[in-house]
Amino acid sequence: MLEDASTPVVVLVCHHHVGIGIVRSLGRLGVPVYGIDANPLSPAFFSRYCRGRFLWDLHNAPAQESLRFLSGVGRTIGRRALLVPTSDIGAMFVAEHAARLADYYIFPDCDPALVRTLCSKREMYHLARRCRVDAPETAFPQSRQDVLDYLKTARFPILFKPIYNLVPGLKPWRMAIVKSERELLTRYDALEEGNRLNVMLQEYIAGPDEMTWTFNGYFDRTGECRLSFTGRKLRNFPPYFGQASLAVCTHNDHVANTTIRFMKEIGYRGALDLGYRYDARDGKYKVNDINPRVGAMFRLFVGDNGMDVVRALYQDLTGQPVLPASAPEGRRWMVEDVDLISALRYWRDRKLTIRQWVNSLRGIKEMAFVAADDPLPLAAAYLMDVRRALRGIVPSRSSRLRQVRRQWRPERPAPVEQR
Repeated sequence: MLEDASTPVVVLVCHHHVGIGIVRSLGRLGVPVYGIDANPLSPAFFSRYCRGRFLWDLHNAPAQESLRFLSGVGRTIGRRALLVPTSDIGAMFVAEHAARLADYYIFPDCDPALVRTLCSKREMYHLARRCRVDAPETAFPQSRQDVLDYLKTARFPILFKPIYNLVPGLKPWRMAIVKSERELLTRYDALEEGNRLNVMLQEYIAGPDEMTWTFNGYFDRTGECRLSFTGRKLRNFPPYFGQASLAVCTHNDHVANTTIRFMKEIGYRGALDLGYRYDARDGKYKVNDINPRVGAMFRLFVGDNGMDVVRALYQDLTGQPVLPASAPEGRRWMVEDVDLISALRYWRDRKLTIRQWVNSLRGIKEMAFVAADDPLPLAAAYLMDVRRALRGIVPSRSSRLRQVRRQWRPERPAPVEQR
């Protein structure tokens, strides 16, 4: 499928399942793929297709230290590599430090201001409105008085959510459905002072998970859309408001055409994952999330010829033709470890019966971790899940100390494990 697979790839933050998807997609074509992550149990590190691994916490390390670390990784690999960020922080980091990274890495030429805008739900909301793209009604309070003013016309329930999902130095928190004025004020007052500037209040669009649609595509160096897919979430993890744990490919012309027009208007380049919520009250698809990077569910969208956005990215940036593709209607993809947890929650909430759960598994063509040719990442995923469950969401004292020490002592690149 590739004319030349010699250019290496570095996955910047492997995460739970997106990293293993990238490693397998390109590794099966013979591309040497390396991974960077803070978690030594990252499933991508255990893949037979992972040429080497580097331990680094991009999300918490100072930018200058991360730049030195990535330069060291580049020198270790020995030639320019394609750098693929998988998080908002990673995407912003690469765009903002493109000049420093260009000696060792290849990546799309993206305007840093545009990437920051798309990663910020506040700026993205205003940009969508200017480009005539529907979005849920949203407010961005800057003080408690702004919240009180909002309450004068608020219609409950509403979504109480962060503008940025992860901000270094601030405690992460998840969105929630708020059903009363008292609950809203209690949640707002409970936040740390800095986090109160990271709050958005959004109208709640009722309906099941299936009303959330996703566009997945790739825009080449000239801004042309070379690959586009659409699909629906069927279950989320965490339940109701998380990432897709079960999803299906379904063609939607409105979602595809709206997204392509939107991205061309703003001049976006690179891989894209964009979410809409269908509002049955007015029959509109409303954009609620834009990820200017490879999305976590990109392996749902695989064409009949094996094409996905990561392969399109690789072909385009290495000067090879991007092959057109269309995803099979009804193709399903599942993140097997967390989908079971979500299914139990939906069953407990009487949103899912045993029969419905069994029927939902039909048509699954790919799982995030299970693969006959690459079994070890599945074991690593469950080990990682167990470790997280035992540690909880509060970091240990030792991990906090390590984070503080990192502010004062640069770390050298961990040695690559050649395979």
